[in-house]
This record gives sequence, structure tokens and C-alpha cells, in this order.
Amino acid sequence: MKNSLYLLLIVVAFACQSPQPTTEQEETVPVLDYVDPNIGTAHSRWFFYTPAAVPFGLAKLGPSTDGSYGNEQGWEAVGYDSRHESIEGFANLHEFQVGGFLFAAMTGELKTIPGTLENPDGGYRSRFDRKDEEASPGYYRVLLKDYGVTAELTATKRVGFQRYTFPQSDASYILLDIGNQLGESGKVKDAYVKYLGNSEVEGWVITYPEYVKKYQAGGEVRMYFSGILDQEPDGIGTFRGEETFEGETSITGEGAGLFLKYETEEGETVGIKAGFSFTSIENARENLVAEASDLTFDGALEAAQQVWKEELNKIKVSGSNEEDKVKFYTGLYHALLGRGLASDVDGSFPQNDGTIGQIPLDENGQPTFNFYNTDAVWGAYWNLTQLWALAWPEYYNDFVQTHLAVYKNSGWLGDGIANSKFVSGVGTNLVSLVIASAYQCGIRDYDVELAFEAAYKNEVAYQNRIEGAGKTDLEGFIKNGYVAYIPGWNTMPEGSGFSVSHSLEYAYSAYAVAQFAKALGKDKEYQELMALADNWKNFYDDEIDFVRPIMPSGEFIEDFDTFAPWIGFQEGNAWQYTFYVPHAPEALISRMGEQKFVDRLDSIFTVSEKTKFGGEEIDAFAGLTYLYNQGNQPNLHIPWLFNYTDHPWLTQKWVRRICEEFYGTGPVHGYGYGQDEDQGQLGAWYVMAAMGLFDVKGLIETEPTFQFGSPIFDRIEIETDDTEKLIIETKNNGKENLYIQSIEVDGTSYSDSQISYQELRNGAHIVMQLGATPQEGLYGEN
Repeated sequence: MKNSLYLLLIVVAFACQSPQPTTEQEETVPVLDYVDPNIGTAHSRWFFYTPAAVPFGLAKLGPSTDGSYGNEQGWEAVGYDSRHESIEGFANLHEFQVGGFLFAAMTGELKTIPGTLENPDGGYRSRFDRKDEEASPGYYRVLLKDYGVTAELTATKRVGFQRYTFPQSDASYILLDIGNQLGESGKVKDAYVKYLGNSEVEGWVITYPEYVKKYQAGGEVRMYFSGILDQEPDGIGTFRGEETFEGETSITGEGAGLFLKYETEEGETVGIKAGFSFTSIENARENLVAEASDLTFDGALEAAQQVWKEELNKIKVSGSNEEDKVKFYTGLYHALLGRGLASDVDGSFPQNDGTIGQIPLDENGQPTFNFYNTDAVWGAYWNLTQLWALAWPEYYNDFVQTHLAVYKNSGWLGDGIANSKFVSGVGTNLVSLVIASAYQCGIRDYDVELAFEAAYKNEVAYQNRIEGAGKTDLEGFIKNGYVAYIPGWNTMPEGSGFSVSHSLEYAYSAYAVAQFAKALGKDKEYQELMALADNWKNFYDDEIDFVRPIMPSGEFIEDFDTFAPWIGFQEGNAWQYTFYVPHAPEALISRMGEQKFVDRLDSIFTVSEKTKFGGEEIDAFAGLTYLYNQGNQPNLHIPWLFNYTDHPWLTQKWVRRICEEFYGTGPVHGYGYGQDEDQGQLGAWYVMAAMGLFDVKGLIETEPTFQFGSPIFDRIEIETDDTEKLIIETKNNGKENLYIQSIEVDGTSYSDSQISYQELRNGAHIVMQLGATPQEGLYGEN
């Protein structure tokens, strides 16, 4: 969508039509018009708003309103906020703990510091109006009001394009602010930028992000660029802070920057295209040449929009209302945007030990896989990996290859990685579960024995375990069956302040790798891991039917508050984490008693609906003291648990309600109010929910399945490979008609609550009859 007004007009126009438009009519609306990057941009993370990018790309460009403010703890919302009224410039790299290379434009008296939101005139930032801003997949444009300069952005995989249209001025500037902290990048250790002549520039920056500082002390993140301008500047200089050096062509050190001066006519454009790399300036230049040597801004934009159309159209939806489509395709956009490329065109990539790795090349000299950066996978198995497994298995395979490359270099799997440096998001590590899931889904184009070795080590090895591999409290879980609760915020061999949630996660992950072992015929490891998978039972207090922290003595903690977060629970509380037994939901239901389980869960959603299922505070940790929190990872499977009871229609009801009320189409209420979107996770959750497919277990069984929900759309087509399509149709769909009455699969009546992943991948045709009342006995015995 071009802006919120345009979105409103479309929604109103379609809402006024009767009857609903046909599929043919709907197809006249381009899929890109259903994507609104500005949704959810209030209080969003550094990597969230990068409209000028291609799917899974390295170059991710977007405006920055407060990126220069830094990021004290590494996770706070910083970068672009829809509530801000000035832009400081345009950052070229946005990943978890990775941010670099702010470019900006201005006219008049030269300013070389960004200024502040409170005092835009104190720096080179400029005020702007939302009406002058346009964002869509692959493109961004805005008018910088203070200077009369229009800025436009687009990108290829590894090359960023910035184009500035200037007014008449004898003092028009392009600034390359290279050596200052940006977004989540952390403090700058060193930097360099140089004008080479012939309109060419180059530079690098070395940063020390907060999460690298925590999980790999002494590590650093290196970023490089090589760029070329449309035309030779009339003047050149460097700067550091407010100090300028007229005529100088290069500068090094913290704060290093370069300015290029032009005399411009009204409407004159000056563009810069820059190749980026995480390995060297030479490789950045090679990336630029390979992808964009003869490419203009308009050509790059056309190519970016085309690839977005192709990827988004791998899932086609029809029917329902226009707002649902905006939510769906915007969610899919974020799922495809996040966790971007980190390898060069020649297969070079940064390794954990600081060296440069080389991806093997095929017979055509092309890398056999791509290497990616990634936020932690905490919760990703309930959204992203399920979506990848269905329609983007090649990416999923590369994702596994990425983690195995880090393992080969370092000896450990890294939960999250920033240019291969460990940035474990929450101090756990569920990458082994993600690898096991890929194998069970038939995604296996990698060294399977190495994959199992890495996954198994991640589950059982506590001796000499490094901080970056997470799970530093694993010893107690292995030896005693539980991680002991030790008050505070630390995780250590003796225990953890998040002892319950960590133990529940370790039990889940152990089960996943046990199934991996079973599939490979490794019975000894299977038995060992299955015993660990039962450790969740040690935390279940039958007197209150909640999980509860255990002290080092082996006794339950006293004075237990089930609503209190952080006391045994990471980013959650006992109400939320008691349902965290995704590998054994039947056993959990039996332990609590099915009627009590259903009543408690149903009442949780009844109460939580009043706060839109996650709280209404604009805060990344909103909802931690609530009964349910859709805005954070620990809860994302919970509404689907009714499918394991005799009340499966409550999954159909509450998942629909969450899609309607938690998700919005505005900058503030986009992914809830207190969203922590984490590189596409909440967007991918909506996509899966809207299609009526989800697996509580995260596709870890030897024959993985999806459970059914109530699809929002009348028809969904998913390209599962080059030749097959999964089709899901609903009959009598509507806001009130949300309950499944019957299911047919390939023309045959179907009475199970789940369907195999492989059957879906092979191109099944599912037809669901919906109605306004629950259909008891739909799935037979649950």
C-alpha cells in the first residue's frame, strides 16, 4: 500500500460492493498492493522496517528516525518509528545485531551530525510528512521537507540503490556517515571511508554489538561496502562529529564520515549504488559488479518488484475481505524479508573465528548454498519453519547448512548468529530442533550425520559448554532432571533464574532430536533423549496444576505467584508456560484432566480477548503478567492445543479471534501493541493460521503432520514445488461461519484432526464446509 489513506479507500470500496468480488476481479489487484510495510512500525525492532530489499536479501535499506541513538541492551526498539517526525538518513544493512552505513542528503549549510528528534535543526536530519512517504516491497520514497530533496531506495540481493532528487542549489550534499553506531550494531571499534576518484567510494566499519559482547566476548561484526555515484562531485571532504576536513578524501577511526558536494539544478538526480559484503571491500565490489554493474535504479526497482511478486504469489488467497488480505500478505512479506543473506556471490562468508569461509561450488562455479544471518530461533518452529517447509524448503535447507557451517568452524551450534558470531537471543538453543524438523520434512541436502552430531551434542553436552552455545545450565537438567531455580537474571551451571522455562524447552528439544535419532536407527541416543524429554513432569505441581520452580534442594519454591514473570520463567509466567509441553500435549492434558484443561484454556482466551490477546501497552514485553500473550514466543502454540481435546472447535474459534483482534492494519496496532515480531515470526504465524494449518509439535515427528484450523479465505493455493499445488477451499465461509462442519481431502471424507506434511507437499485438495455452530464428533475420537 502506498499509504494508510489508500489502504482505507480500498477497504471501504470493497466493503461496499455486493456481492463479494470473484476471483477474477480480485486478481486485478496486484499482490504488492496488499503489502503495507508501514503496518506495525510504532515501537518496531531495528530489522523490521526495510522496505527497499528483496526476499532474504543482504542489502536491506530503510529510513532511520533514531538509529543513531544506539541500543543499550541490544534488543530495544530502535531504527524507524511511525510516531517520529524527522528522518536522519537511510541505513543500508538491517539484521539482528547488524547495522551499518547510513547515507543521507541535504542542502545548504553543511551539517555532519544527525541531530535529535527534539531538535532536527541541530543536524542533517530532516522533517517529513507521512503523505510524502511511499513504501512497498522493494521500494521506499520520501520528501525531506527541510531540504526539498526526494530520496528513493531500492535493492538487489547484495546491492543497495539510493537516488536523491535535489532542488536548485549550489550546496547539495550526499553524506556517508560510516563510523557511528547504528541500530543494533553496538559501539564502533573502527571505521574507514574513502573517495577513490571517478565517482567511486568504499569503506568498512567494525562494531561490537551488545549480544556479541554477552555471548562471544571479544568478537566483532565487520561490514564492507564499495559504491559508485552517478556523477563526479564538485567538492569532497571528510568529517568526524562536527569537525570537517575540506578536500580530504579518506578518514579512519570511530565517527569517520565522507561528504560529497554538488551544484544541482531543479529536479537533478544524483544516485549511489553500493555493493555490500561481510568479508571484504573486494568482495563488496565483486557483488556490485556481479549484480548491478549495468543496472539503473529503475531497472533494479523493476527487478525487485518482480521477485517480490513471484515469491508472494507462491501463496494465492481469494475471498474474505480486503483487510484480511492486507494482513496476510504483509505478514508473508515480513516472513520472507527476515533472516537475510550473509554470503558473497563467490560463496565467501564470515566465520565464527574471524576467518573467511568458502561455500563449495557446483559444476557451474556457483555456491551450493547460501549462508544467512539470523535472529535466535526461539519460537520459529511455530511459524517460520512451518511456512518454509511448505513453500520455501530450499531456503530451509540453506538455513540448516548455515548452522552446520558455524558448527564445523566453532564446534557448537549457535542459537542466533550475526556474521557467524554467537548472539543467542535468550540463552537457550533450539537450533537442534529446527534441524531435526528439516530432516523429518525430507529437507536433507546436507551432511545428515554431521547434522545429527551437532543436534545431539546440543542436547547433552554440558562440559566446557561456551556461552554462545546457550544452555549453560544444562548440567542439572541432564544429571538431576531439572534446572534448579537460582534467583536473578543469570544462567550458569548451577541453575538459572529461568529454570522452569529452560527445562521445558530442553525437554521439547530433546524429544525432537530423539525422533531424529529414531529415524536414523540410533537406538541408544533415542532412549537417552526420550528419558530427558520426560523431565517436564518434574516441574508439574499436581496440587495446583501449574508448573513451578524447583530449588537446588529439589523442593518446589514457596510463596509462588503464578502471574509473576522472570521467577523461573523467561519472558512469561506459570499461566503461560504450564502449557509448554508441545511434544507431549496428550500427556499434559491427561495430567491436568481434560475437562479442567479445556475449561482453563477457554477461560484464558475469554479473559485475554479483552486486552486483544497480548496487552495494550506499546512495549516489547507487554503481556508478561497476563494469562496469554500472543505477542511473544512462549504462547504461540497454545490456541491450537484444543485440537488434542474433545473441543477442537475452540481452536477454530480462538485462532480466528486472534487473527481478527490481535493483528491490525495500522502503525501502532499492527502485530499487537506490545509486539516482538522477531524477523517475521508473528507475520508467519498469521499466514499459517489464516490458512488453517499448524503443528503444535513443530514438525518434529518421524511423520510430521499439521493440525487443522478454520481458514480465513475462500480459496488458498500454495505452490509446494515447481509442479504441485496444495489447494484449500472453504464453503459457506464468513465471520460467524467459522466452525468446520466437514472436511474432504481429494474428494474423500476426512475425519482426522491432522494431515501429514507429505500429503500436503504432494499437492492435496482440501475442501472444508464451515458453519456457525461447532460440529461435535468432527474428528471422531481425539
